[in-house]
Amino acid sequence: MTTSLKESAQKFQDHLQSLGYHNKVVELPDSARTAQEAADAIGCEVAQIAKSIIFRIKSSGQSLLVVTSGINRVNEKALAEQLGEKFGKADADFVREHTGYVIGGVAPVGHVKPPVTIIDEDLLQFTTLWAAAGHPKAVFELTPDELVDMTKGKVMSVK
Repeated sequence: MTTSLKESAQKFQDHLQSLGYHNKVVELPDSARTAQEAADAIGCEVAQIAKSIIFRIKSSGQSLLVVTSGINRVNEKALAEQLGEKFGKADADFVREHTGYVIGGVAPVGHVKPPVTIIDEDLLQFTTLWAAAGHPKAVFELTPDELVDMTKGKVMSVK
């Protein structure tokens, strides 16, 4: 892990600090675009990777951020029923426009347009999580409580 950060990762680090968090962004030597890549580089369980997935809410065009455990797949049908909203996959342009990040580097906070945020209840079982930090090679360590606090997300089942 290196100490100098890419511009987008440094911007995210600055944003975290502006929110009052002291978590440190680190840049990995290899890509962390997937949960498996991130876990391998960090040396943690894939389940401890808090992956950020962006969807597009059909009625409003707003972004829906689902922060889920690296081992889980989002059950879109079940989640849509729980939320009472239909949503679909977001393409790369939508993700960049709404979050300010590229796919693979979407952090859980600091989005250009604030999303509706859902947090996978399975993440709450861990002491430590790792999430993307604004760049596909950048991550930061946080606790489940910090994740819920900083995102103001609703905790629920996403599987």
